[in-house]
Amino acid sequence: GLAHPAGHRAARSVCSPALGSRRGLPWDRRDVPHLADATPLRLGQEVGGFARQIALSIERAERARQAVMELPVGGTAVGTGINTHPEFGSRVAEVLAKETGIPFIEAKNHFEGNAQRDGLVECHGQLRTIAVTLFNVANNIRWLGSGPRCGFYELKLPDRQPGSSIMPGKVNPVMCESMMQVAARVIGNDQTIAYCGATGGQFQLNIMMPVMGQTTLESIHLLAAATRAFVEFCAVEMEANEVACEASVEQSLAMVTSLNPHIGYEKAAKLAKEAFATGKTIRELCREEGILPEATLRDALDPWSMTEPKP
Repeated sequence: GLAHPAGHRAARSVCSPALGSRRGLPWDRRDVPHLADATPLRLGQEVGGFARQIALSIERAERARQAVMELPVGGTAVGTGINTHPEFGSRVAEVLAKETGIPFIEAKNHFEGNAQRDGLVECHGQLRTIAVTLFNVANNIRWLGSGPRCGFYELKLPDRQPGSSIMPGKVNPVMCESMMQVAARVIGNDQTIAYCGATGGQFQLNIMMPVMGQTTLESIHLLAAATRAFVEFCAVEMEANEVACEASVEQSLAMVTSLNPHIGYEKAAKLAKEAFATGKTIRELCREEGILPEATLRDALDPWSMTEPKP
């Protein structure tokens, strides 16, 4: 039964604050277009997606805590409660609630509480989802910071350590990759928890409780430590590379999308193919061929206007 209060306290005091520390970071660059060979988006829009992922992760951390509120204490060997006072379970839960400030309650059914650890399985399932989110965010940031000359390099990531003993000047995105490795560990830990929950609970006792408890605590502490380090040593020092962002947008063949209302799909597609073949931008070809008046062309190829619906 100790795995439940330990997991709850760790999730509350360690995991949630670490996730919350991502709030208020200087990422919302609404004035910097973000590349794609699809239509452009603003860097602030993409980071807004990251922020929503983190907000949902904080909610999942809360659900992880709620999953271990019932304490399987008082059922003794098989769930009958033999050799204990009838109020043993409720009194223990009351004492633990008073000592920890967490409203623990006695398991509503001790036969279920003794035999299964579905609460821990559910709890760690939320941690796995958080890990998937953090992996995704860190990996996207890693790619956006790739380069500096042969990658995207839309984000300037802080240099933390030399990246190679044979390539002078090479710097790796170590904070992103550390976050990704922790996330991979937690995702693997979830397999352990699920396996133990499914196979360890024969009849009235689950004998896999020690590994389930230890693995859950490991995942919580790893996620919290990695998130704090990622925020402190990477996220708060990231900067938008405005030059690279603007160049990528201007070179993108997808800029032709905004010309559809003016010249039609077929002519726009032909223009995109010509731009690709010649290495010229959509804007350059339009000017050379006199496809649109300059003012109309300027408005049509304004990246900002392509990042939100038009009334």
